Amino acid sequence: MMFATLGQQKTLDMSQIDLRSDTVTRPCEEMKKAMYRAEVGDDGYGDDPTVKMLQNKVAAMFDKEAALFVPSGTMSNQICLRLLASQGDEVVCDSQAHIYRKECAAASALWGISFLPLSTPRGILSVEQIVSALPSKKINHPNVKVIALENTTVKGSGAFYRLAELEAIWQEARRLNLAVHIDGARLFNGCQAGGYSPAQAARCCDTVVFCLSKGLGAPVGSMIVSSRDNIDKAIRLRKMLGGTMRQAGSLAAAGIFALEHNRARLAEDHARANRLAEGLSGIPGIEIDPALIDTNIVTFDISPLNIAVETFVQQAMESGVLLKSCGFSGIRAVTHLDVNDQDISRAIAVIGRIAKG
Repeated sequence: MMFATLGQQKTLDMSQIDLRSDTVTRPCEEMKKAMYRAEVGDDGYGDDPTVKMLQNKVAAMFDKEAALFVPSGTMSNQICLRLLASQGDEVVCDSQAHIYRKECAAASALWGISFLPLSTPRGILSVEQIVSALPSKKINHPNVKVIALENTTVKGSGAFYRLAELEAIWQEARRLNLAVHIDGARLFNGCQAGGYSPAQAARCCDTVVFCLSKGLGAPVGSMIVSSRDNIDKAIRLRKMLGGTMRQAGSLAAAGIFALEHNRARLAEDHARANRLAEGLSGIPGIEIDPALIDTNIVTFDISPLNIAVETFVQQAMESGVLLKSCGFSGIRAVTHLDVNDQDISRAIAVIGRIAKG
């Protein structure tokens, strides 16, 4: 059953189906009206009422003391790493985690923080794996300070942590005196699929971030959620990184609208991703297991087709379907609020024609 939504709209180019990412969504008319009507002030002085409204709303939703609006997910992650670790410290994460592989080595360049990457099939770390990988306390070993969890994982086609998994890692982290950070760029997708609330996830970490500009459909922005003390420090770090915004209330209003109107409908994206995966699984030469598609990210392998990934992506684009290459023979498609059922049918047909040659 699909959810009706105020926030859903087609892309401006009706002939093009953009499945590269859920960052490509455009504000609907209602969101634009909310942005236009927003009361603004100078957020650098803490004077923007709409930004404060967004931050208070998010803090309450996550049952944390405070939240901070920042321009991007990368900035939110890097601020949190600096809050929880210092120069020479180490962060445990998956070997393909965004915070490690997709943020321009910012942690090492900015803060002198290194990583202890662990290999997992779908980007989901277990307590046992974390504990077994921790180095001894010898003087020549780095100090591990943080466990970083990605929820959902890009590597795992949108795989998500079950609440019990988060709770187990949190309990062990407390025992080991380690901090936990959740890179929840698509946290609401994970919550929807896992059947738990943002507050329940937030109880299992010291810091958590999420993007307003991915599945939720806002044009810009991410949120950091943590203790009041951490957020006070994060404000200074945001300034250091050039992330202080001024009359940001219009952007914050888009975030408020997204949280109020576009959360429940994430189930539609998951259903469409599953339908896309099922359709692709029936195409000869396309390798995909629909059972591994948990949320809104679909990755498939074309190695049996003997066609270069970039060529495949180019041909799909020429037929009006935008995809993203990921690896030597992998392709990614992400469903979002600008994609409807007809788009999924058309995407399956286009990919089938290309695969057939």
